[in-house]
Amino acid sequence: MNAVLSLWRTLRRPSGSFALGFLVMGGFIAGIVFWGAFNTAVEITNTETFCVSCHEMRENVFVELKPTIHYTNRSGVRATCPDCHVPHGWTDKMARKMAASKEVWGKIFGTISTREKFLDKRRELAQREWSRLKANNSLECRNCHNLDYMDFTRQSVRAAETHERFLDSGEKTCIDCHKGIAHKLPDMTGIEGWN
Repeated sequence: MNAVLSLWRTLRRPSGSFALGFLVMGGFIAGIVFWGAFNTAVEITNTETFCVSCHEMRENVFVELKPTIHYTNRSGVRATCPDCHVPHGWTDKMARKMAASKEVWGKIFGTISTREKFLDKRRELAQREWSRLKANNSLECRNCHNLDYMDFTRQSVRAAETHERFLDSGEKTCIDCHKGIAHKLPDMTGIEGWN
């Protein structure tokens, strides 16, 4: 009975060391819960379902992706929106998520809320994405396409020569030649060097 009374007194008026212990343990548990919630939110926003949940994406660029080899092909391997637009590494992914957060403003203000608005901004949006891919050496492409594993003998002569010459040397990156691989190209009339 004395042990129960002693435990009760300790729980009613814990010493400073117990209070500090509870505070540290509570902080640790809160940190785990926060990290789990944060990571879950990041992963949910990194799915194709999330990407096409707004009609701007579903009715414009996602429709264009469907007839391409990145959507349907003989091997059944399919690239989703995040595969091509979000780097896989955690640090690069977080940097991309922060940069993409400004796209929320576009959604709020209806920047591309109609097909006409989307087509008017299409070149600007495409050029921004091409610049981003150029700056990161087409990191998202390289998550799936690795130069070390390319079988140049199964490529056309022109493709094999180009891949060996430019990709191996770092002179060019994937997006330099493969613009429009998954989405329609914008009207590039009047852009110097564009054929």
